Amino acid sequence: MEAPALLSQQPAACRHVETPARCGFPSPAEDHAQKRIDLNAVLIRHPEATFYMRARGESMRDAGIGDGDALVVDRALEARHGDIVVAVVDGDFTVKTLHRQDGRVRLRAANPAFQDIVPRHGQELAIWGVVTWVLKPVGRHHASR
Repeated sequence: MEAPALLSQQPAACRHVETPARCGFPSPAEDHAQKRIDLNAVLIRHPEATFYMRARGESMRDAGIGDGDALVVDRALEARHGDIVVAVVDGDFTVKTLHRQDGRVRLRAANPAFQDIVPRHGQELAIWGVVTWVLKPVGRHHASR
């Protein structure tokens, strides 16, 4: 994974269409109502503790996180069982699902080709932050990552 970068506090504005885009039958656009929104206001709850990282690898594929996807990580949130987290294991960042049971911690991969991480005695493991958003390009009209 790339080193984390603090997200900018400058507004990142784009237009917001109030009408939802239905994934079933199309509905008539309701006047194409638009207003400007700040993406930082949507993506970031704790500006001083929120970072942007790129995922590397395929171990979280079945959770919808692919190689090169952008992760928004909030370090101010308390990680809970079932959260997707960024953890530091022996000095290296990894993204996994936090599993806590009977006082034991396991970092679960979301791809059967990868083993879960079960900390061994003396192994360093720290939860670095909680993944709150996954941003990914779609289609052919995006910059290379």
